[in-house]
Amino acid sequence: MAGISRKYRLLRRSRAMWVSRRVWQPRLVFWAGAISIGLISVLFALLADRAQALFHAMTGHDGGWRFYVPLVVTPLGFVGCAWLAHSFFPGSQGSGIPQAIAARHLRDEDDRSRLLSLRLVVGKIALTIVGLACGASIGREGPTVQVGASVMLQAARWGGMAQARGLILAGSAAGIAAAFNTPLAGIVFAIEEMGRAYEARTNGLVLTAVILAGLASLGLLGNYTYFGVAKDTVAFATDWPLVLACGVIGGGVGALFSLLALRVMRRIRRWNALQPLPRTLMVAAICGLAVAVIGVASGGLTFGTGYAQARGAIEGTPLPAFFFVEKFAAGLLSMVSGIPGGLFAPSLAVGAGLGSTLGLVLGAATGTAALLGMAGYFAGVVQAPMTAFVIILEMTGNHDNVIALMCAAMLGYGTARLISNEPLYHALSRVFIAEAIRRRRAEAEPSRS
Repeated sequence: MAGISRKYRLLRRSRAMWVSRRVWQPRLVFWAGAISIGLISVLFALLADRAQALFHAMTGHDGGWRFYVPLVVTPLGFVGCAWLAHSFFPGSQGSGIPQAIAARHLRDEDDRSRLLSLRLVVGKIALTIVGLACGASIGREGPTVQVGASVMLQAARWGGMAQARGLILAGSAAGIAAAFNTPLAGIVFAIEEMGRAYEARTNGLVLTAVILAGLASLGLLGNYTYFGVAKDTVAFATDWPLVLACGVIGGGVGALFSLLALRVMRRIRRWNALQPLPRTLMVAAICGLAVAVIGVASGGLTFGTGYAQARGAIEGTPLPAFFFVEKFAAGLLSMVSGIPGGLFAPSLAVGAGLGSTLGLVLGAATGTAALLGMAGYFAGVVQAPMTAFVIILEMTGNHDNVIALMCAAMLGYGTARLISNEPLYHALSRVFIAEAIRRRRAEAEPSRS
């Protein structure tokens, strides 16, 4: 009896250890993945800043011959990025947010791996940095979403976790939170843009991923606001025409960007189908040269993310009246060129420029106008009004303008819906889903025959 009792105790202990390992191993892998997203986002941000500094050092500010270097460097950089993305990192093109959205809808593991993988993490970061180093009007925030989703999906594979869709959502939210130091915006983005609906089963995953990624980012960079602290406050008695103008006009211009991007990219895809690589490189070269010409004509203001220009406008320095038109064109060309890179930061710069111009016309403070322009235009581009005003609030550290930003964002969203009822990221995600379906059908045909 003593031997049987001892054997039973050993069996129960081993079973308890196995259950404990089965419970804690996935959690530890998930936590490690979330922290990794924060660390990678910080590294990505530092490298992106270095890349822009390198480009400005190459081009100079003295008006000499170096000022025209982009006419050579930018097209060559676009072609190099497009070639590497097409040949070695397929699936890395563009923002990265459509890939993450598409991966949530795909059920097959191979299809997801073509859009989210550690290989794409390396390619996305490297090619976005190269794009910034050659003057492309792109940002790193959208790419960070694809990077975060890829890291978290790989953590799911290593940890044996079955909630792939929820983990992609959590990784995407953590990427946005760590890229901007905006934890609330990360959560809202996951609910409004990535999921398009609230999923109670994933709220714990999203919150935990955002907290851990945010802690990792704060540990290295400290607490900061992306655009500094906005000091101007909207006075509704005098500024309500500005709120209306930034919301309606900003939303209309944002919807125009989305509409043009979708139509041009569809035409380019059809045209590229006959000779994919040569025509892809031709498009990249033409777009790169056009971006360089716009950049030189604007005095170098449209190169890169537009962070410095947007921050200057928020702090009260008016931007040139037509800066938003030039930045709009540079951002559109960079997007349709096929190189990896996001549109968050360039879109905020366009919105700040548009708001600054409207502020000059209406006699309003530049900082206030820039904030409202950012909210209206960004909501018009992505058709996600909650994400728009929350992310701007957190990036500027001024909560006195909550109602005004909400109004501008909702007006921008409503105007955009009248012009285009197809949200940009979700329309682009359907391209990746359609490609996966065509690939599956092509693979199934030989077996049937």
